[in-house]
Amino acid sequence: MPFSVTKEFSFAAAHFLTNYHGKCENLHGHNYRLRVTIAGPLQADDLVIDFSEIKRIVQENVLAVLDHTNLNDRFTNPSCERVAEWIYHALKPHLPVFTVELFETDTSSVTYSE
Repeated sequence: MPFSVTKEFSFAAAHFLTNYHGKCENLHGHNYRLRVTIAGPLQADDLVIDFSEIKRIVQENVLAVLDHTNLNDRFTNPSCERVAEWIYHALKPHLPVFTVELFETDTSSVTYSE
């Protein structure tokens, strides 16, 4: 596809890692940054997709579920990798998702795509 569209979001959540030995095995939180990239052709309105449509779908299917929660209540081991994978699959039925990039910190991120 010649075009990709990216929208960025943020949410806060707590978690701890299982099967891990280090400071992240203790309960702690992150202010996550999420980048959702959509790939596709231009539509009749000369847009791949309206940014507001991406915002609505991400809000309903991801942010409303994960924001201000303990991720361990939803995931067995909520590593950044597993959360990014879950977000991708939560959005895929609603959007032509190309990649999901999830930042735990300003300098550390995971990208998931299929």
